[in-house]
Amino acid sequence: MARYLVQASYNNSAIQAFTQHPQDRTQAVKTIVEHFGGRLEAFYFSMGDHDVVAIAELPNDVTATAMSLAVQTAGHLRHYATTKLLTEEEMMEAMTMSHGLHYPAPSRD
Repeated sequence: MARYLVQASYNNSAIQAFTQHPQDRTQAVKTIVEHFGGRLEAFYFSMGDHDVVAIAELPNDVTATAMSLAVQTAGHLRHYATTKLLTEEEMMEAMTMSHGLHYPAPSRD
């Protein structure tokens, strides 16, 4: 299975709901990840640009996209981003595949 970094930010309506009815979203996130055949590896609330950061193992990119669509349909997020993570071995394989290849930059003339 592939790993994905998910970063999300709540909209004002969700933030108001949290302040009126404090709630931990970990179980809801775990449930949706497991519905798609995955495993929630880490889930954190965070400060800064994103309110939530998670790492999930999912079967493939199509599944990660389906989960993204399902989660965003609820309408409580103002931002949602999925980033596929590569293992060291996968990155080494990619570097080996690209070794020695030359891709010319666009010409300025």
